[in-house]
Amino acid sequence: MTQPRQRPGTACVHAGEARARAHDAVTVPIVQTATYAFRDTAELVECQAGRLERDEYGRYGNPTVRALEDKVAALEQAEAALAFASGMAAVTTAILALVGSGSHVVLFSDCYRQTRQFVTNTLSRFGVAHTLVPGGDLEALSRALRPETRLVVSEAPTNPYQTVLDLDRLTELTRPRRVRTLVDTTFATPVNLRACALGVDLVVHSATKYLAGHNDVLCGVVAGKMSLVSLVKDLRNVLGGVCDPHAAYLVLRGIKTLGLRVARQNATAMALARRLEGDPRVRQVWYPGLASHPSHAVASRLMKGFGGVVTFELATDLEGAGRFVDALRLPRIAPSLGGVESLVEMPALMSYFELTPEARGALGIREALVRYSVGVEDPEDLLEDVDQALGTVGA
Repeated sequence: MTQPRQRPGTACVHAGEARARAHDAVTVPIVQTATYAFRDTAELVECQAGRLERDEYGRYGNPTVRALEDKVAALEQAEAALAFASGMAAVTTAILALVGSGSHVVLFSDCYRQTRQFVTNTLSRFGVAHTLVPGGDLEALSRALRPETRLVVSEAPTNPYQTVLDLDRLTELTRPRRVRTLVDTTFATPVNLRACALGVDLVVHSATKYLAGHNDVLCGVVAGKMSLVSLVKDLRNVLGGVCDPHAAYLVLRGIKTLGLRVARQNATAMALARRLEGDPRVRQVWYPGLASHPSHAVASRLMKGFGGVVTFELATDLEGAGRFVDALRLPRIAPSLGGVESLVEMPALMSYFELTPEARGALGIREALVRYSVGVEDPEDLLEDVDQALGTVGA
């Protein structure tokens, strides 16, 4: 019996999970096994002939992992999903599955740094050409498309400046040319943005972030059309970047509260962005929920909420921004985002530390830039904490 499509909050709790479970467990059990036994040779033959769908070996499938995949597919309104050992395993395997020697990839320049490095450095060693276009610039994308272009890679929103690409326009440009689209929507989550429903071919999540939500597990997910997900799965089976059943269980548990957490983080981040934008000690704030953000109109049309990350530049230098970050009492200084704990970082000291200030500036990374990922703490406590830390910056 086909289940009716569930609203996001309900799907977070119930989607992808069979009603009947082993031992009448309420939660999806952890099936901790690397291999599966066959009843007899007849069953083996049925499986090998494709007449029986069942698990054979842990690299090809696991019931706990499959429950996670089915849940994410339902949340994304996608035909299928695949779980991986990390977000980078997900995005690199998906890209590799869709390109080959002699093909061409277009990548928006504000994509995650390691995704960009994979396309520009690793793929080039195997005869895959690429073109970088400015973040959110669809006119530049249109000019960059070639007959051999096979894939366009982007994020929505991007990190750290949170550009929200017009996905409707993206698919209008790529679909007639049979160019595939892959969009990382980790910052948005399926609660705020469902890119597959807007025509994007494949969506990627670092499930380590909001989906898991507790900073305690590594996982990645790809969701999209069955035909493309099948190609990615075939390559995952070879490369081996599979998700462990314990990790899948933790992400499943985290998703149960995804709707609640994201709603709180949306509201807190909006309040923080508004507070910062009105402070003379802050030069600029990037948050798609603010009318001042270049992507505000697109984000308002495509997204149900604007996410839990606020990026801002303080009216000071690198050392002054460091004093501000050190003065914060609630968030921890750490990479990543999307967990129940608030986290803060300075991109100049975290992801781009090895570069000179000039090289960072060329990439758009300002010295006094701060990225704040709000958790689920009381909003007023976070705002008061930021207010007192701004006292180290000066007007």
